[in-house]
Amino acid sequence: MDRMTMTVNGRTRTVDVPPHTRLLDFLRGTGLTGAKEGCAEGECGACAVLVARPDGDAGTRWTAVNACLPPALAYDGQEVLTAEGLGGPPAPGREGDLHPVQREMAARGGSQCGYCTPGFVCSMAAEYYRPERVAAPTADDGVDRHEVGANGFDLHALSGNLCRCTGYRPIRDAAYALGGPDPTDRIAERRTRPAPPAVPTRVTSAGTEFVRPVSLTELLERYAEHPDAVLVAGATDVGVEVNIRHARPGRVLAVDRLPELRTLETTAEGIEIGAALTLSEIERRLAGRVPLLDQLFPQFASRLIRNAATLGGNLGTASPIGDAAPVLLALDATLVLAASDGEREVPLAEYFTGYRRTVRQPGEMIRAVRLPAPQPRLAAFYKVAKRRFDDISSVAVAVAMDLEGDRVGRVRIGLGGVAATPIRALGTEEALTGASWTPQTVERAAAALAAEGTPLDDHRASARYRTAMLGQALRRFHAESSPRSLEVTR
Repeated sequence: MDRMTMTVNGRTRTVDVPPHTRLLDFLRGTGLTGAKEGCAEGECGACAVLVARPDGDAGTRWTAVNACLPPALAYDGQEVLTAEGLGGPPAPGREGDLHPVQREMAARGGSQCGYCTPGFVCSMAAEYYRPERVAAPTADDGVDRHEVGANGFDLHALSGNLCRCTGYRPIRDAAYALGGPDPTDRIAERRTRPAPPAVPTRVTSAGTEFVRPVSLTELLERYAEHPDAVLVAGATDVGVEVNIRHARPGRVLAVDRLPELRTLETTAEGIEIGAALTLSEIERRLAGRVPLLDQLFPQFASRLIRNAATLGGNLGTASPIGDAAPVLLALDATLVLAASDGEREVPLAEYFTGYRRTVRQPGEMIRAVRLPAPQPRLAAFYKVAKRRFDDISSVAVAVAMDLEGDRVGRVRIGLGGVAATPIRALGTEEALTGASWTPQTVERAAAALAAEGTPLDDHRASARYRTAMLGQALRRFHAESSPRSLEVTR
């Protein structure tokens, strides 16, 4: 095909769209100018929209994503809602055609200049319609209410949205004032029906081509023929290259909706996670079975980014500051690499070969990530950054350990931001293995950890600071995992 079909705010459009047209530009070109461009990097949320994503076997989950990053063709055959499409006709208890989220934002002063407001509204609407959101009105029911309202609204749903003039208190007030969707709410009702399936897409224009293969076999065949093609899932990295560095890949292969890359299987040997599952999907489907990943997810960018980003993409870029790599190194992960002539399994510790270089051969891609069983009994992820959330790490440390009595048994430590690649702290692991888990051991190991890698000076941190943070991370882990600390947290 050479045209794209997309349903936007209930209206289906079939149009010609060049391969490098972003979803945001397409929507604004149709007159839907509520979504704005702010940072063009997925950090401000002014461009947020809702997309219909599969939820279970036959349901739909309204998911907020940044429209400034993905190509519009990635949503061929899909369903999108913008801020303009949230409201409905006047009804009892509803002011005009305002959606409940819009009404609360207006009533509580959640908007001044209004530039960021449509993005906030879309992210807030995704949380409004989240199936798991339930009211928790009492303070003694065991529910963790840190940044969660009595109505069950999780403020972290807005973590990727920035406002420079209103201030966040009235926006928070609007979020916490929301009730549940009305039984006649058409957007809530849409959740009961399946999301649109992926459709095969092939569009060529001005020497560039966008292709969504129908199967993994077709993808690998095309990738073998064109190993210079760019693989795109959530576009959270490629989109930045297109927007900021003006990259224009000659051929794009969309992998995000291939069923073979969206599996999550648990066996006695461990867990296999498909490379194209989004981080938000992984978090929901694992449901706490990998505690170290549970510590990673809230610190990985924002909810908007996690709704699109994948482990395959994060590892595929081979960035030395990618947050997933240190955690997966500590979990002793392996990667399943697939090509047209077969598959092979590679330990993640052997995957990185240099700055943004890996053992992947031309035409080879990450199909899945495997985590061996059992999960470590003690684990922690420490991310040092200038901001609490939604920031690039200066140093990242992941520790996974099993104690045998008062001695260290198996231990794995993954590091990010301290070398040209993510690395295992092998010297520190050796210093800890078999030693008593005492402050004296920790001090010796902290000195070894501080010497791991080759930290450098840059705008995020100095080499001296990075080195100090490595040792501090191990001291903190000991303090939090000592018998007394564990007893207090139980």
